[in-house]
Amino acid sequence: MPFYSLYDKMDKERFKTEIIPLRQSMLAVAVKMLGNEDDAQDAVQEAMLRLWEMRADNLANPAGYAMQTLKNYCLDRLRSGKETVDAADTILEDDDNPYLTTERRDAVALVRKIIATLPRTQKMLIEMRDIEGYELEEIAAVTGAKVSAVTMNLSRARKTVRDRFIQINNYQKK
Repeated sequence: MPFYSLYDKMDKERFKTEIIPLRQSMLAVAVKMLGNEDDAQDAVQEAMLRLWEMRADNLANPAGYAMQTLKNYCLDRLRSGKETVDAADTILEDDDNPYLTTERRDAVALVRKIIATLPRTQKMLIEMRDIEGYELEEIAAVTGAKVSAVTMNLSRARKTVRDRFIQINNYQKK
């Protein structure tokens, strides 16, 4: 058996054909382990980033390694008791005006609904960048796209969300 260096990196095409297709099965495992769709999405995203950073080319079973990476991350998360904060919970509620608080909550819910209707790529990009806080370079590495393509698609997604939000709000005011 030949000696492989840990520095032999899997190329992006192999990563896209062997690792990226595992996302759905990884999500199913993460949902079972964490019991929450949002936390599971975060866990899969983190596992994918770790796998991308590692990209070990000498793995006999890349799928098994991917699942083990995900399981380890989920277990670490469960042990740490790390809780996620819902965006709706971050709205300042120290106002004495319950109408303003309700209006803010409704706006957050509307933006979430609009994001859910975006094309898959735009939805993923806006979630990774604006909700999960990933850097453009990290997103480009995971998706296999250039940073400029990520920026362009992210801009289109934000414009769509903004335009639909304004359109719906203007309709509701009439």
